[in-house]
Amino acid sequence: MLDAAWPFADAGLETYLRPRLRWLRLPLFFQVWLIGHRVDALIGSRLVLQIDGATHVGAQRSEDIRHDAQLKLSGYHVIRVGYRQVMEHWEVVQDLIMRAVAQGLHR
Repeated sequence: MLDAAWPFADAGLETYLRPRLRWLRLPLFFQVWLIGHRVDALIGSRLVLQIDGATHVGAQRSEDIRHDAQLKLSGYHVIRVGYRQVMEHWEVVQDLIMRAVAQGLHR
């Protein structure tokens, strides 16, 4: 696991995301700044994957909604999932990503 860990990750989930998304064979960028805020992952040039933890409530949640709207208005496509979805139901998250890529939303 230490070999797979990335020292610049904002959270441990990114360590899981890298190998789980590598099969896409698309450009993957983690902790990229877009429109004034970091996003968890950028797939290709337009598909944003955001993962919410337990702190994404109240003011943080409001800011997330505002940033999602700014991203969408700027031509990005946002998939926002929760920590438990990534850890316990990866197949659902992977299906969302695969469907978005099949629609070309990463371009």
